[in-house]
Amino acid sequence: MGVLSNLEPKEVFAFFEEISQIPRPSHQEEKISKYLLHFAEERGLEHYRDEKHNVIIIKEASEGYEAEPPIILQGHMDMVTEKAADCDKDMTKEGLDLYVDGDWLRAKGTTLGADDGIALAYALALLDSPTLKHPRIEFICTVSEETDMGGAHAVDVSMLKGNRMLNLDSDEEGIALAGCAGGGDVDLNLPVRREAFRGEHVLIEVSGLSGGHSGMEIGKGRASAALLIARVLTALRRDYSFRLVTLAGGAKYNAITREASAELVLADSVSTGAFREAVRAEETVLRNEYAGTDPSLSFTTKVVDSGAAALTAESTEKVLGLMEALPYGVQRMSADIEGLVETSVNLGITELSAETFTLKYSVRSSVATAFRAVVDKIEFVASCFGASSAVHSEYPAWEYVRESAFRDEAAAIYRELFGKELSVQAIHAGLECGILSGKIKNLDAVSIGPDMKDIHTPEERLNIPSTKRVYDFVVKIIEHKSK
Repeated sequence: MGVLSNLEPKEVFAFFEEISQIPRPSHQEEKISKYLLHFAEERGLEHYRDEKHNVIIIKEASEGYEAEPPIILQGHMDMVTEKAADCDKDMTKEGLDLYVDGDWLRAKGTTLGADDGIALAYALALLDSPTLKHPRIEFICTVSEETDMGGAHAVDVSMLKGNRMLNLDSDEEGIALAGCAGGGDVDLNLPVRREAFRGEHVLIEVSGLSGGHSGMEIGKGRASAALLIARVLTALRRDYSFRLVTLAGGAKYNAITREASAELVLADSVSTGAFREAVRAEETVLRNEYAGTDPSLSFTTKVVDSGAAALTAESTEKVLGLMEALPYGVQRMSADIEGLVETSVNLGITELSAETFTLKYSVRSSVATAFRAVVDKIEFVASCFGASSAVHSEYPAWEYVRESAFRDEAAAIYRELFGKELSVQAIHAGLECGILSGKIKNLDAVSIGPDMKDIHTPEERLNIPSTKRVYDFVVKIIEHKSK
């Protein structure tokens, strides 16, 4: 008996439990891709897989639905593999430890992968069903959505016949997404120098932050752990002499950094006790500022035994100055859609090696010119500090269209099924619909999904009753016949 065997819909959670035992970090999707191929082969379904490991599975229409227009189901097979500091699971080799917490499904110590494992589970259950009445179903399952959307960029869709697409990569029930931001990543590399510097080595760590998806949560004002350390060290340099040795935080471009650390060498003239108290005072200030978004924020300071060489005074100043000068967070709110972030910047990864300080940013905007303006600003600031820059992994926005027959059909079905209106919105996060709309002529797309919370963090959870309601909704959409 599986952990999820008592949950409804049984067929959906059975597949979700199976795929949760297959490691699927971005750019390591070969195993889950093979699983999908095996699924299709066992059932005699038409299937395709490319060199990137994108998979397309096609099921021909059931009796009586041959004349209905095909429907495309779409999701991605990779997941963000974040874990708690005390979790020793190797998420490149081990499956997830699922458990039920009331109405929520979670994974012990790690992300759950419901983003976007629920799309796989929904699609597999639908493709496997012997009783579902349906038109031709075309399932597109892509790789590396969570990093560079490389799968959507590369996938060949020439075998598809449909132009109605149900994207299953949303995380709030009752909302139909009809537009999203575009974006891209920016890497900065600052050369640094090191030299001998006598003094006590101290490690500062910040933890307990909320983190989250840099598209969905960036508008909530949550703190970045790496930037908090930079802020504290910048403040302390007024009264204390020290040099940086290491500075690190984050592992994903699109995740708000929850934890970060910095190793310093304090000058001989600096009292370690006084320095620790100064850090504690700064922590109090920050805990007050971020009480509403990061209530568990915590700093620790400890002496470490390290013989690592420190940065020069000039390099230390440049590293901290660059971090402080670059933009972060919401840059502009939408003038057209109330409450929607238009443009934002997230510092996802901070690394300090022997000779280079690296910052990796994710920039998002629903306005292409605004995206370019922010990238230009980042590159200009970087150049002032002597850092090089590279822009990559760009993807287009999914532009909102006022008239959509498929969206109207879905809204009518939702109204009939639940007795309330389906809310049509746009989001600041990126979806693959923008890329696929450039590949599929006259694509009419809508994105839906069940309630999820804190995706891209170890607190990620999927609402179980919502999963069933949304699945029922999807089934009704598929079974609906055009008049």
